[in-house]
Amino acid sequence: MIAIAIAGAAGRMGRSILQLLIAREDLMVAGLLDRVGHPDQGIDAGVLLGRSPLKVSISSDADAVISDCDVLIDFTIPAVSLYHAERCKNFGKSIVIGTTGFDEEQKKRLEALSQDIAIVHAPNMSPGVNLAFKLVELAARVLKDQVDVEIIEAHHRHKLDSPSGTALRFGEVIAAQLGLNLSSDAIYGRQGQIGVRPDRQIGFSTIRGGDIVGEHSVMFIGEGERLEITHRATSRENFAAGAVRAAQWVVKQAPGLYDMADVLGINSR
Repeated sequence: MIAIAIAGAAGRMGRSILQLLIAREDLMVAGLLDRVGHPDQGIDAGVLLGRSPLKVSISSDADAVISDCDVLIDFTIPAVSLYHAERCKNFGKSIVIGTTGFDEEQKKRLEALSQDIAIVHAPNMSPGVNLAFKLVELAARVLKDQVDVEIIEAHHRHKLDSPSGTALRFGEVIAAQLGLNLSSDAIYGRQGQIGVRPDRQIGFSTIRGGDIVGEHSVMFIGEGERLEITHRATSRENFAAGAVRAAQWVVKQAPGLYDMADVLGINSR
């Protein structure tokens, strides 16, 4: 039986993952983490979900929770995810990170930690989205400079980062095929007298509102035709299921930095 702990347990993703775990006989909820001062600190996991008590409560003691698990699933914020990854390294535990918004320095720190422990880091845990990454990669490879590329994403009003990590990953996949660099060849929204659209540019547009779970569309726009690859999430259950699948997979892996394509067996590397 695999013992799984959840960081960000009181959040919407944490609760979705918890709901899946308690329904499985081959997995065990080893612990729940959330920030000091969170109003749900100390609440039993069962009570959190409106069920009978499960005798596992939300804690802020990362060392106690991580030391008792086989793998930690983390949906928090970059600084907290890195701290948890460092604690996982100290205890020799694996970690699955669904947090987005890492800067380049934070990504380098994560890579360094992966020399000692197995880490799955993915901006989106959905199998469908990760298949869409592959479809977009193929489209970019075939169409190359014959098209203009626009990426549109929409999320709920509470999402903190923009563009989403998933949208940026789509951009990275496309840029790699076209020989572009997102730091210099992307534009994030347009306003005013912007002039003619440059060639070899990747455009991003962001929508925030209501309870949109997550929608991403990549448009390859040519003369006389347009190819669109779209993924729409209608619930968080697919993300939660992907995270649990990643947790089951990563505990069997050697130290390294992996993504969901590795978990799903569709990575070409």
